[in-house]
Amino acid sequence: MSATQDKNSQPEFAIEIEGLCKTYAAAGRQAEKVALDNVDLTIPRGSLFGLLGPNGAGKSTMINIMAGLVQKTAGTVKIWGRDIDDQPRNAKAAIGIVPQELNIDPFFTPEELLNIQAGMYGVRKSERRTEEILKAVGLWDKRDAYARTLSGGMRRRMLIGKAMVHNPPILVLDEPTAGVDIELRQQLWDNVVELNKRGTTVLLTTHYLEEAEELCDRIAIINHGQVVAHDEKKRLLGRLDAKTVRVSVAEAITSIPDALTPLEPQLSQDLDGLTWLTVSYRPSTTNAGDIITAVQGAGLTIVDLVTEETDLEDIFLQLTSSKGNGAPKTKAQAA
Repeated sequence: MSATQDKNSQPEFAIEIEGLCKTYAAAGRQAEKVALDNVDLTIPRGSLFGLLGPNGAGKSTMINIMAGLVQKTAGTVKIWGRDIDDQPRNAKAAIGIVPQELNIDPFFTPEELLNIQAGMYGVRKSERRTEEILKAVGLWDKRDAYARTLSGGMRRRMLIGKAMVHNPPILVLDEPTAGVDIELRQQLWDNVVELNKRGTTVLLTTHYLEEAEELCDRIAIINHGQVVAHDEKKRLLGRLDAKTVRVSVAEAITSIPDALTPLEPQLSQDLDGLTWLTVSYRPSTTNAGDIITAVQGAGLTIVDLVTEETDLEDIFLQLTSSKGNGAPKTKAQAA
């Protein structure tokens, strides 16, 4: 039976994770390692969901549990409403995994690879969508070429195609653009966005935070095996009470005027010789107008002004750089 369901019977959440734990046993001189620590996570049907976190945070372990490649220690995981313990075959049929590794047999063509993959999922020949998928990932013109002749970007697209052969309602992309050039990365994202528009739920892990910020509607951040943030992108970006304003002044000053000392501005010059004052502030207690007034009150002439809003990198650094001791790092401090 196809992984897709009648519209009236589709679940509210594509993926439901509750109390998920994974501890790798001690081996040799290595102590046991807690990879996932009581993780709760729900991914709405139809979303383009970003799962972010530093290396070793537990992202790949979570994906491998969903794929049936790693046994969980505790907790429950439901994929398209199907518990991976009670209905393992049906749960796997509802998800397509695109791994980080380029694990493609070099001696088959893209057309052969998709047909083989479809056969492994029990898709009848009359129901296979090989041509449709190859066209969707931009490889129809390479359908008869050996996989070993494909470029890295084409192989990435080939992996996406393989994950789609059984028409899963959920597609998981684990670092899909790692090592891919800018042009091919954009092509990959165009394909993914189109799939999402057609109704496929997409779970994405990436180290390119600007991609997640541009593409995803919901984002979760995992650190040390725990979910430290999970919200709609707009609400998540609104959590950080921090902004930056950069003011260029006509005067070639070499030190901060006493009147501006309370603002703790940073003084710098750009390649054109312009003098800039950079002030970080909290919008909840200060507004940009107060800063402008203070600069003018110090006898300086404003030439240009640039404001910087909170972005996903700021949130990520705040939540993953802090160890619980002292204030979290800002983007400038972490650089």
